[in-house]
Amino acid sequence: MAVSLARCWPTSCPDPAPTRISFGRPHASAIKTAGAWGLFLLTDTTIATRFVDANGLRFEVTECGNGDRFALCLHGFPESAFSWRHQLPLLARLGYRVWAPNLRGYGRSSRPTRVEDYRIDRLVDDVAGLIDAASASETLLVGHDWGGGIAWMTALGQTRRLTGLIIMNVPHPVLFAAGLFKWPQIRRSWYIFAFQIPKLPELVLRRRRAQAVANAVLAMAADKTRFPAEVLDVYRRQALEPGALTAMINYYRANRGILRRSRAGARSNHLAQQIEVPTLLIWGEADTALGKELTYGTDRLVTDLSVRYLPDVSHWVQQEAPELVNEAIKDWLDHLPRQSAASE
Repeated sequence: MAVSLARCWPTSCPDPAPTRISFGRPHASAIKTAGAWGLFLLTDTTIATRFVDANGLRFEVTECGNGDRFALCLHGFPESAFSWRHQLPLLARLGYRVWAPNLRGYGRSSRPTRVEDYRIDRLVDDVAGLIDAASASETLLVGHDWGGGIAWMTALGQTRRLTGLIIMNVPHPVLFAAGLFKWPQIRRSWYIFAFQIPKLPELVLRRRRAQAVANAVLAMAADKTRFPAEVLDVYRRQALEPGALTAMINYYRANRGILRRSRAGARSNHLAQQIEVPTLLIWGEADTALGKELTYGTDRLVTDLSVRYLPDVSHWVQQEAPELVNEAIKDWLDHLPRQSAASE
């Protein structure tokens, strides 16, 4: 596998000139030289990392492809843009210019310090700002875990024009609100409640060079061979950056009331309105954090819905079963009319 990586630095960096590194057979120094991307891409491709100003923040964005269509991939906790390493080349081959940003607080993206800076409305504004920065004529929005939640809320808010929505292992907000406070989902979501404790979660996760972050990913994985030490170290190093863990956990702290309010408001709030954007829901059935039952009823909330359940695949669906996920994405996109059912 030959992989070329280009890194484009912001103008404020000492060496703004892009560098390009080519790999033949992966070797031990590849990760140190150009990050972990070169070892784990499925095909020959070019990956560029640059910085994009949006919504008053600066985002570290991994980019692939130069098509006339735009795809924006939003990662989850405790991941990063690296979690989309298998999907970026696919989308590029399908004619998309793909951006996978590190969300606010992650990687080298801006890291606001206040809890309220991570409220869902501000995260949705980040998405709108990135879409505007891309000057995209059409946008395919893709999200997993927290990124999927942000994607759902973006589609519900109809703040930007979307031509497609791909959600992975996170339920529609109405269904999550209805199921979160029921057994056994309460047991599965214990960490959401634990993260409300000030400072202690950060202390626990940071110990032994963030070994708990690696343990959490590996413990939830159904196919642990997909998460060698080199992959887990990407997330461990990210978590050890100053202020990173607090920022990552603040997603949970800042939005603790939204699900309770959504549950109380039930069908009367805007979260229950129909989503008309064509939507593909991909769900690993071996998810130990979110039960499959949380997907039941999604068809009542999305007018054009396709669902792909993947047996024996965990919460980390796009990393653990990239072949199946990519097949599902390609098949769905092949049948998705361009410029159809867009939201504005």
